[in-house]
Amino acid sequence: MVLQTILPLGLLLITPFSPSLLKDNLCSSNNYFGNYRDGGLLYSVLTVPEPDTGCMDFWESRMTSAHYAEIPEPGKQLVWLEKNAVDDRLQVNVPKDSSVLEEFLLSLESLSTYEDQEVFSFGNNRPSSYKLHYHTSTAALVSIDAKKARVIDTLLPPFWKSTLLPATPVDYVPVPDTAIGTVKDILAQLKFDPVVASVVNNISIPQIKNDVRFLTGEDQKSGIISRHSFSDGALVAAQWLKDRVEDTGASCKLVPFLAGFAPNVICRYTAIKDTTATVLISGHYDSRGSFGNVRAPGGDDDGSGTTGVLSIARTIKRKDVKFHSNVELAFFAGEEQGLLGSRAYARELRAAGANLTLMIQADMTAYRALGEPLQLGLPDLIGTPEVTQLVANISAIYSPELHIGYTPSFHEQGFPATQVFERAGPIADPMYHNSGDLSDREGYDFDQLFAIAKVQFATILHTAGFEL
Repeated sequence: MVLQTILPLGLLLITPFSPSLLKDNLCSSNNYFGNYRDGGLLYSVLTVPEPDTGCMDFWESRMTSAHYAEIPEPGKQLVWLEKNAVDDRLQVNVPKDSSVLEEFLLSLESLSTYEDQEVFSFGNNRPSSYKLHYHTSTAALVSIDAKKARVIDTLLPPFWKSTLLPATPVDYVPVPDTAIGTVKDILAQLKFDPVVASVVNNISIPQIKNDVRFLTGEDQKSGIISRHSFSDGALVAAQWLKDRVEDTGASCKLVPFLAGFAPNVICRYTAIKDTTATVLISGHYDSRGSFGNVRAPGGDDDGSGTTGVLSIARTIKRKDVKFHSNVELAFFAGEEQGLLGSRAYARELRAAGANLTLMIQADMTAYRALGEPLQLGLPDLIGTPEVTQLVANISAIYSPELHIGYTPSFHEQGFPATQVFERAGPIADPMYHNSGDLSDREGYDFDQLFAIAKVQFATILHTAGFEL
């Protein structure tokens, strides 16, 4: 592809992601709006800067292809829509052509907003116009009224998800070599530690079951119907998580990040040594349900990752673990609208100059398809390879029952990070983004949730250092 010598102002640029396109170049980094997935590829979204020969020459030398579109109108929010990779068995009755996307775009005309903590509603309100800026059979970039964009996930077709683009350009911060070097040193020294094995095996499966049932409302005690980011149930869950982790000796806070959304829950165990080094693990406690149904229990997505992190906190107290580095446990909201909570916290850490050794996000760890072994899925495109390898090696040592593989996928702001998932491959849970996502069902496997939580905990212990 050959770019025009002078490009008109007011254009969006969607192009395959390349670090060389963004690193140490103001032409791109000052106009960068993030990376987004379309099928098996990552794409960067940028705005076209004012015509500049140097920028044009730089872009022409590094881009192999690009799509240009008009920028959104004032007051409109850009939203990236993406079809998740799912197992073929889940797509038997799901159309595979572009008609799914077309029908969804038509439904945007009747999209209404949240009011008084209602999960969502339909009515004869004034139609909302949208603009389609880019689309393929597995992704699209649309602009829509900003308020309506926040609840667009309630109308998405099965297996699709939405991500709200930032209102202003964001920095592209690659992981520095020094941070990767720290992880490499941990990898080089890694070996079986019987004390670590003893500690991580003290995670309680019965307690995890109780915690999951509280968050899903299955225990009939919590009163939680939905943990959607705008629901009352999410606020109940946030306060409950804060109280439970504080009971284990951590200091916790509720951190608002966007008006109307439930807050992030950030908890910290301060190191017993003088250090700024921090290890972070997380899950997201918000959830989604079926289209047209107010129930959103989120037992697997992401009650599993959330309670896995909580189980680690409970074990820290039970075994009286003290850390040599600071350890943070984070429970994010706004993830179903596009990783809004975790991205906000990553930006906060970057602005504070945080010394983050590594981060592991747990998202969906409990579902196991019939006939498949216990599994651990690690990200193929998103994340720091050295952190992913560390997690894989620790899994082989402390949870050898897990079969490890890679899966279509928090790595932002230059922090070493990876993610743990329930399957080495695409999503297989038939209750994904469904109101039937409960723990009391076929395929919900607490042994797998437990095994993956052990991996996260062992990674903390080896990376942060500890004593009992």
